[in-house]
Amino acid sequence: MTIRSDRDHGQRYRPRMSCLKKLEATVVQMQDPSTGVKGTDQKLNVTIIPHVITGQDIVAWITKNMNIDSDEAQAFGTMLVAFGYIYPLQDHKKLVLRPDGSLYRFQTPYFWPVQKWKAEDTDYAIYLAKRNIRKKGVLDAYEQEEYNKLHKWMNHKWDFIVMQAKEQYHAGKARQKADRVVFDCQERAYWIVHRPPPQTHSAMDYGLDRHIDPNAEEKKTYDYYRRIIIYTQQAVMRSRVKSSVSLGALAKYITTFKNHDPFLVPCLPSNPWQTDDDSYWELNTPDVEIPTKMRVERWSFSFYELLNDPRGRADFKIFLKKEFSGENLAFWEAAEELKWGTAASMSEKAEHIFKTFLAPGAPRWINIDGRTMGLTVKGLEHPHRYVLDAAQTHIFMLMKKDTFYRYLKSPVYKEMQKKAISPAPHNFSEAQLQQNMRNRRPSIDPIITWQKEQEEKAKAEAASGPKVRDRCMLKMLYLTSYVHMTAEQLVPIICIATSK
Repeated sequence: MTIRSDRDHGQRYRPRMSCLKKLEATVVQMQDPSTGVKGTDQKLNVTIIPHVITGQDIVAWITKNMNIDSDEAQAFGTMLVAFGYIYPLQDHKKLVLRPDGSLYRFQTPYFWPVQKWKAEDTDYAIYLAKRNIRKKGVLDAYEQEEYNKLHKWMNHKWDFIVMQAKEQYHAGKARQKADRVVFDCQERAYWIVHRPPPQTHSAMDYGLDRHIDPNAEEKKTYDYYRRIIIYTQQAVMRSRVKSSVSLGALAKYITTFKNHDPFLVPCLPSNPWQTDDDSYWELNTPDVEIPTKMRVERWSFSFYELLNDPRGRADFKIFLKKEFSGENLAFWEAAEELKWGTAASMSEKAEHIFKTFLAPGAPRWINIDGRTMGLTVKGLEHPHRYVLDAAQTHIFMLMKKDTFYRYLKSPVYKEMQKKAISPAPHNFSEAQLQQNMRNRRPSIDPIITWQKEQEEKAKAEAASGPKVRDRCMLKMLYLTSYVHMTAEQLVPIICIATSK
């Protein structure tokens, strides 16, 4: 392993998750000579390894010092192993804590994930080259594949990598055998955490690099105090509610959602992160044909929950189609696309929305008051992301207060409640869990999911196209009360619309 320090300016700063500091404090307590986990010397193959601890001792210490049950203690210990604070001595590839006599050791602080450098490909190439020398060309399948890739990518500096690997290999041979075995286990555990085998979840996968340190203290300048004053003034002027009202709303929310919280109620049929069975994900895909009863029940909690679920929104569209008011939801979705879409397509989308929903004689004209219509049409002269907020809020409240409650009482929703399935819980044995782990397969690529969504949108637009002219006359009559146009002014528009 290449030795690095905090002053190595060649590395980009990569902040870790805040929970790692708390885990580090817990690991320091566990290594306390008087109150921590007791370690002993254990014989591994033919070598005596010092300061070895067992899985059952770790679980017992966590249970006693954190006042939690054994299952939670085992889950917390598994998290310590997954983050690399504790590493197994016998089964290196499985970063789980077994509550038995399996042997573990505390990782040296140099390899803790709170360090300010990330695991680079050059270091990994040196590590694989060193293992290749030690194993005489016999590596694991995934390590051999990574070795070949790195050899191809870094061919221009491979001589330097091999030289570093040989130097570290000869330096390791100069150590005592016990120290050499311990260091090899430490380094291998580090790379198992940061370069896990394929189809294995990595606890260190937490997003893209940041160019700034979010935990750094900001300099106390004039602008800093000005922002604090503005924020404080806005906070003082913000409306307040009584604590009894807010606590009542919180209690109502918890009562409503408690059976849908995966931390309080087990997932059905099983938790895929624990059993490696993806039935739960397959039953809850966005475009599933028949959803689960829990999912359908959640639609009735609020209108936001219904719209937030793609399957629930599709069912709501069916109901709106039967009531001949599908333009409301179509306008809301178009406003969402304008709000979250690309800046390059903003003008084109705004023009399409105006012609489709807002213009006199529009094929899917929406029924909003004249003041909101006037503000929206005027804002579309210079479109931006939030130009449709007033009209979108009006339509949203219209659907929430009227259409949503009629949908819950409609045959469409009741029929979906009858068809919804309630999966039976899985009861996997230890052998079946091991088999599930071996049969892991990668999930569907997000690009494929996005392509399916685009195809469905294109089909929906093609299907809704010919319905335009059926209600043009009726919508023109409604226009008179909202756009302040006289009947004489509407006659030419009606003639043009009916002639198309």
